[in-house]
Amino acid sequence: MAQPMRLGDKLIHEGYINADQLRIALTEQRRTGKKLGEIFVYLGFMTEEQSREAVGESTGYDSMSIKGIVPDLSALATLTETFARANQILPISLRDDLLKLAMSNPEDILLLDKVRRNLKRSDLRLQPVLVAESEIQFAIDHYYGYELSIDGILNELETGQVDIHALSETDEYSQPMVRLVDSLLTDAVKREASDIHFEPEEYYVRVRYRIDGVLQEVRLLHKSLWSGLVVRLKVISSLDLTDQRLPQDGHMDLVVMGRRIDFRVSSLPGTQGENFVLRILDREKGIVPLDALGLDPDAYQEVKIMMSRPNGIFLVTGPTGSGKTTTLYSILNEVNDVGVNIMTLEDPVEYPMSLIRQTAVNDDIGLTFARGIRALLRQDPDIILIGEIRDTETAEMAFRAAMTGHQVFATLHTNSALGTIPRLLDIGVPSTVLAGNIIGIVAQRLARKLCPHCKQPYTPDAFEAQLVGLEDNEHAVLYKAVGCDKCNDIGYKGRLAILETLRFTNEIDDLLLDEAPTHVLLKQAKKQGFRTLTESAVSWVRRGETTLDEISRVVNLTELI
Repeated sequence: MAQPMRLGDKLIHEGYINADQLRIALTEQRRTGKKLGEIFVYLGFMTEEQSREAVGESTGYDSMSIKGIVPDLSALATLTETFARANQILPISLRDDLLKLAMSNPEDILLLDKVRRNLKRSDLRLQPVLVAESEIQFAIDHYYGYELSIDGILNELETGQVDIHALSETDEYSQPMVRLVDSLLTDAVKREASDIHFEPEEYYVRVRYRIDGVLQEVRLLHKSLWSGLVVRLKVISSLDLTDQRLPQDGHMDLVVMGRRIDFRVSSLPGTQGENFVLRILDREKGIVPLDALGLDPDAYQEVKIMMSRPNGIFLVTGPTGSGKTTTLYSILNEVNDVGVNIMTLEDPVEYPMSLIRQTAVNDDIGLTFARGIRALLRQDPDIILIGEIRDTETAEMAFRAAMTGHQVFATLHTNSALGTIPRLLDIGVPSTVLAGNIIGIVAQRLARKLCPHCKQPYTPDAFEAQLVGLEDNEHAVLYKAVGCDKCNDIGYKGRLAILETLRFTNEIDDLLLDEAPTHVLLKQAKKQGFRTLTESAVSWVRRGETTLDEISRVVNLTELI
């Protein structure tokens, strides 16, 4: 009988890895004792999805470590502690109707049937995952033994005493403040928030999440809890506990719902105490395939055409939080290949990507964008990403890279695609350099999408009909936000990208050389099919994807009147 192919050989055979990568991974496995699938992921040889798929095909089930995970309360609630302890099984995460279970033997069909009979919900699908029995035992002792709901922890804190000095000890889950912070972070990730704000007032602490670009108040905590919250936030993000007078920046990561989440932490002294803002960086959501960004079909086609140009500078503009970085990462992910050397300069690096050489600028030690670009050009790059063009020196270096045969991607803070040209001229880039070296400019905004479960149709009045460009005899149905339990009674769920894409042609380059005014450039762009941000936003309204109220928050509708 033929011997079954080993996992490493199978992955080489199927083209996931090469022999050198397998050799490195096996050495690392002998050093750490970790499972081979996990090693391929953290070394960057395979994505988590590829590893799960490949290991699943080879062994029939996935595997993971649950050390340091943040418990998912909704998952734990599906099975009792008695059942979990008796069968050495732990619910890890619950997403929609899929329950991920940690098991020491995922092939135990009898145990899986027993789990189905004992679940508190009968509509769940099970996804067994191989986890070491010692880790399962440790997790059961920790997570089932303590209160994990935010309300329950707050009640525990109100009736007990917080020992601030014990907040960084080994047995963390005995401390309710530790569980409170972890539960708030987990709650924010589950709600798909991008930021968490801890804001001290005179008598209480306000907790707000930024969801789909808008801040929402989720909790008010008594001011007596603030000193404990500050200590815990500083401990886990490696900030200086003794310094409360200067702003500080830190970083931490947690495993939430079975996946690693990074948090960027910023503290700022205020009149009522230190204000904390945590930026949530979810790698699973941060790097999205370009065709999954939900772009308008015309805009998507224009972006693809611009990406095909081998050299020049591709600019993405918009205010902070408009999705510029996500768009650029999606573009880089599209062109990322072992035959291409992609290098980035960022402030800071938000999402690590395999194959791509990523560098964080650091003004404190003199590593500025301009100096970093000079160094990058000596690293034989094919494609360069510049986090932001802020000054004349950075702009000059970016265009020098574009003029010497490189494809350069960069962001800039301007209000529109055409507004980028006077901004670059103001920075000090001459029109003779702009002409022929700009591939194209994408201006971007993010608007909230209507919740598909509760949006309500209505007939627009005369003013709204004028705004969306309806003719006198044209009938159209628009939609408004209502709110339901699927969207937390907000009426919106998720976001869509509003883009204006200006592809530079010979005609536009000639106008730049002639120093033509903006309105002449706009006229030529319109001939090429250019649509403004407002026109793009209105098209989403007419499709029933968002509302006039929402787009009025992000674009200027007065130009339609």
